[in-house]
Amino acid sequence: MMMNRNKTSVLSSVLLAGALTFSAQSQATTSLRLGWTTADSEVDPYAITAHYFVEELEKAAPGEFDVTFFPNHQLGDDTEMLQGMQLGILDAGVITGTQISTIDNSFQLNDLPFLFADSEQAHEILDGEIGQELMQRLEPHGIVGLGFAEAGFRNTINNVRPISTPEDFRGIKLRVQPSDLFLASFRALGANPAPMAWSEAFTAVQQGTVDGLEIPLPVIYANKYPEVTEHLSLTRHTYNALGLLISKQAMDKMSPEMQATVREAAEKAIQRQRETVAANDMEILTQIEEQGMSINEIEDVAAFRESVATVYDEYRDKIGGDLIDRTLQLISK
Repeated sequence: MMMNRNKTSVLSSVLLAGALTFSAQSQATTSLRLGWTTADSEVDPYAITAHYFVEELEKAAPGEFDVTFFPNHQLGDDTEMLQGMQLGILDAGVITGTQISTIDNSFQLNDLPFLFADSEQAHEILDGEIGQELMQRLEPHGIVGLGFAEAGFRNTINNVRPISTPEDFRGIKLRVQPSDLFLASFRALGANPAPMAWSEAFTAVQQGTVDGLEIPLPVIYANKYPEVTEHLSLTRHTYNALGLLISKQAMDKMSPEMQATVREAAEKAIQRQRETVAANDMEILTQIEEQGMSINEIEDVAAFRESVATVYDEYRDKIGGDLIDRTLQLISK
């Protein structure tokens, strides 16, 4: 996968400027540049993942790693950061699983609407054989998958009406992640989905270019969406897995012992991150409501699943029928 030359130049320039801060450091220190698209907030799940990862690295190998953060899409969107890792000009990233599917279609498994009933089901799948198989598919593309953190389930916010039934989606223009599966899912529900980069989403809602978007709870709060949207409907339509990824070039420069340290630190960070995200959710809901958003649950999840049944058929071959079947078998136990 090739990156646009201008984008490569911009990304390289930003990272080169950051790299100058490392010049006085000991040669024993491993310098890592880690990026993500959302805010560097205490409640943002991307930021929590990044900070916990660094904390666990420091616990395991004090003074051996020096990590510079590039949050808030400083290095571009998820796709550009993935390309940066492939080219070795970005060392690591916290990337939404939806955009990882631009490298391998099988990652769209996580985006199938209403697939997981709860986070525990998602953890079982993503920490097990299926999750490991997904991450292994990245290595031929120059990226090492360290594990799946989470942003929780994605919900729907908009300025038209609360979403209680599938029919309530009809005619609402929603920003969705730039993903053909997300487009298909919301079209099946009757919405008018508009693919859009994350960096453009807030302004689009604020100016009325779109009516709303689908988004995890912590990201709603951390990125100030209660200021520009009226209704929050807890549709929990998709589990938002976050890939903690590192460039294969960066890993290959490390000794086997350091590689093991990185993997262990990632595993511990992800477990802590999931616990923190879960603990934050109830408090975040309260704060969102206090800021004036109306909040509603959906009662008939089966009706929503029925509305999107055709999406599973449409994406069976693209994602992999065997992968879908094994996942459905595991979560039905």
